[in-house]
Amino acid sequence: MRKQFKETIIDINDEKIVLILGDVSVYLFDDFKIKNPNKVFNLAIGENSLVSVSAGLSSQGLIPFVHTINPFLSDRSYEQIKLDMLYNDFNGNIVTCGATFDYAYDGASHHCHNDISNLRMLPNIEVLQPGSNKEVDTLVRSQYDNEKTTYYRLSDFPHEINIDVEFGKGVEMINKGSKTTIATSGPILTNVYEAAKWLDVNLLYFHTIKPIDKDLIQKYNNTNIIVFQDVNGLYEAINEVSEDKVKKFGIRDEFYTKYGDVNDARKYFGLDTKSIKRSILDESI
Repeated sequence: MRKQFKETIIDINDEKIVLILGDVSVYLFDDFKIKNPNKVFNLAIGENSLVSVSAGLSSQGLIPFVHTINPFLSDRSYEQIKLDMLYNDFNGNIVTCGATFDYAYDGASHHCHNDISNLRMLPNIEVLQPGSNKEVDTLVRSQYDNEKTTYYRLSDFPHEINIDVEFGKGVEMINKGSKTTIATSGPILTNVYEAAKWLDVNLLYFHTIKPIDKDLIQKYNNTNIIVFQDVNGLYEAINEVSEDKVKKFGIRDEFYTKYGDVNDARKYFGLDTKSIKRSILDESI
């Protein structure tokens, strides 16, 4: 997704775009830097400064893209995002990599499963969880210059399902008229779709967490909604809209203390295809 992000902002070719890096993806953006030598700044591992500098650039009419590893930005720089960007209602873009357990092998310091739930509670922010390269391209083009701060949560493990997306609109992946509706977001769509497509369930996909698609949720209000999520936030957003009780599977109230890759972590939290299918069947009985 990072490569797609780079290719998209190069293709947009807006002279107001400024890239602020936190010592991540530096070489990836070399071709952007060649075309825009005075528009790329690597501020190293000073995440708070990344956000504050971006707020200053935005105040002068530029369009900043802040980019670094997820937990280092969403956790460490929460105050700067809240006060420097959002309180002032600045136009800007916060783009993180290393979603949830992308860096599972690096331990808890590199895990992030609360960024969406935390950021969506703040005013004046849009929160996006694109699941594929195509979604990254569509959503960045749509939202990069919209007089808002927009948060994009990128992963190194995108799904490859070809779907068209529109900002603020969820996607009806499967509608069987079932009494059970599955909802999910981001890259784990791969596992959820593989588990759900053979079962008697509906499937909704959300790439935009804030603003959530209330109309789509309300359409399925009379069904049993089950959320599968690899980051807290979607369940809470749906629960605020749904008139019925919503069930969730995925991230639990615990740290992931084992080591392995992203698939090991997903299996531990029941987000592999086999576990998802079993959970759906158990809840549908």
